[in-house]
Amino acid sequence: MLKSLFSGVSGLQSHQIAMDVESNNIANVNTVGFKYSRANFSDLLAQTQAIATAPQGALGGKNAVQVGLGSTVSSMTRIFSQGSVQNSDKNTDMAIQGDGFFIISPDGGNTYKYTRSGDFKFDAGGNFVDNNGFIAQGWLRDSATGKVDSAAPITNINIPPGLTTPASATQEVVLKANLNSGPLVESYSPAYQVASGTPNSILNPGQGDAVDADGNYITSGDVGVMFNDAGEAFSLQKNQGIWVSFLSSQSTATGTVAAGTGNLDITFALDDGSTKQITTSNASAVVYTQDENGLRYASAINAQSAITGISANYDTVTNSISLVNTNGSSSSSHNIQIDSVGNANSGFNGTESSITAYKYQYDPAGTSNLTGANKTFSTLSDLRYAMELEARAVDTDGDTITGESNISIIINEQGKFEITNPGGADDDYDMNVAITGLSATGIPENTRFTRNMEALSSVLPVGSGGKAFSQSFNAATHSSSIDIFDSLGSKHTLRMEFRKTAVDTNTGSTWNINISVPSPSTIDTTYPYDQKTGSVRFNNDGSLATYNPPNIAFSGNNGSAPDQQVNLSFGTSNAFDGMTSFDSASATSGISQDGYTGGDLVGIRIDQSGTLVGSFSNGRSFGLAQVAMAKFTNNEGLSTEGGNVFVQTANSGDAIIGTAATAGRGFIQSAALEASNVDLSRALTQLIIVQRGFQANGKTITTSDQLLQTLIGLKQ
Repeated sequence: MLKSLFSGVSGLQSHQIAMDVESNNIANVNTVGFKYSRANFSDLLAQTQAIATAPQGALGGKNAVQVGLGSTVSSMTRIFSQGSVQNSDKNTDMAIQGDGFFIISPDGGNTYKYTRSGDFKFDAGGNFVDNNGFIAQGWLRDSATGKVDSAAPITNINIPPGLTTPASATQEVVLKANLNSGPLVESYSPAYQVASGTPNSILNPGQGDAVDADGNYITSGDVGVMFNDAGEAFSLQKNQGIWVSFLSSQSTATGTVAAGTGNLDITFALDDGSTKQITTSNASAVVYTQDENGLRYASAINAQSAITGISANYDTVTNSISLVNTNGSSSSSHNIQIDSVGNANSGFNGTESSITAYKYQYDPAGTSNLTGANKTFSTLSDLRYAMELEARAVDTDGDTITGESNISIIINEQGKFEITNPGGADDDYDMNVAITGLSATGIPENTRFTRNMEALSSVLPVGSGGKAFSQSFNAATHSSSIDIFDSLGSKHTLRMEFRKTAVDTNTGSTWNINISVPSPSTIDTTYPYDQKTGSVRFNNDGSLATYNPPNIAFSGNNGSAPDQQVNLSFGTSNAFDGMTSFDSASATSGISQDGYTGGDLVGIRIDQSGTLVGSFSNGRSFGLAQVAMAKFTNNEGLSTEGGNVFVQTANSGDAIIGTAATAGRGFIQSAALEASNVDLSRALTQLIIVQRGFQANGKTITTSDQLLQTLIGLKQ
């Protein structure tokens, strides 16, 4: 009977402990990061009144007869299920989603404690602390490398109040852009670019060197890759070009026209290699006078002017025929060349010729022939120089000394050919500039190029002050700029201008690059010191082939460190990760640099890896520290010390320390807190169960008491 009393007492005690556990759970329903516990019951050692026996013969076995002695709470289990995450308005709050604990220390890192409560803040000394004043542990930014090394030992997280960051000089500029390779571009500029060097006189430039009005050299690239004012490519092919003359070709017969019945029989050599024979007929054998024959012959020549380009005039005073070719038609001959004469009635002896027009043909190989009868060119400078040489080659004073002329042909700032005839020299003459298209067997006329040049066709009397202009020649261009920083944090604008200069059907295109900075800054050791030139070449699939220069030596000349090396990163060779050249609009899709000026800390945010990212007044943001996290083999083996703090025990295993979101550790959500994982519906239901259990054990005691009372009554 006494056993039932003691069993009831043990049951009451066990349920009282369970009640204490559930009360504690409910009490911490709003405790941040709290993990509820569960009381685990077990029975006490039973009293064996009869042992179990095995079957013997026909008699079966018997089970043991045991009477239990009550219950006890054998263990407590802490349930580490995920609590709900609640957003907060405090950016230093942190919630762990997944396994792991924040590491805190009450003694500067000598001992560690662990918590799921992420209610952290900065104290007056810049320490990152919890509500107990314990300092969060993690890794700090290495000022030498600028990185947070999570492989180093953990330490107190401390962000000094009033933190500033010094200026950092730019070390790299990264550019990603496309340079249009197509035949129609939107971004272009005149084919005019002043280059470095000591200029020659405008009136006597060096071979192939165009100069501007100030006598500066001008670099103007391959005409084959240039564009007109509408952005349309000329796309000049080998041997395409123009006819150019600066005065009409003229020839006068050395003899006189003969009277009589004779007919004209003259053959002109045409530019395409063919000939044109012109004859008259006199079937009635009419005897004509000298003047009648002269007029009859001139009329026959003029009747074929549309084919030959040659017109004739008969002079009744000298009784001679003169021929003129203005070189003004692309469908006729450009010079007077008499191939043969059938008779001498016209006064021509068959040797007369007058050549004032010449072919100017494009050669993409860059082989230029700027003198002689027919010229070849590749660059705008070559074409300009060849035309100027020819314009000055006319000897008008008969002293056999040519080039005594002030005629000038330049490429002006609009990318236009500009012809002037100021006079004042011995060989100056009235200019009749004629530009016509060039076509021949296998060489189609390039109408866009012809149209650009034929605008020069005009009459420029000597000393008139008039000028003739072509249409503009333009190069495909693109520019990008970015501010870079010197060692003092001062900004300087770095500008990169790209200009298309060449195309190779086998390898791809080439663009010049001009890199410049505003004075007094410098980036080169040769004049002009504020700019540096180079090139960018692309493969025929539009990928980057190579570029130069790979870096520049920048000097701010304002007290900052000189010769600051800035790497230029335009992409990987044979890849599409940087600069490209496709048939699409030229555009910069990305440009960046790594320098910055000094700044003050204005705010801190925390990312999912637990990195404390500082935002500075200079617009820069970088990691200042990283919160460490620990995980254990057995979380339930941790011991609580109150204040939302756990400590390691022999059964928890050692702390495995690392960064959030790695090796099974959860990630961190900033500006949020993990709520208690106590489920009130479960806890209140458990209270009912504990209460009923407690009441039942109490009933056991009262029932046993009544039984004892009955036994005592038997004696009476």
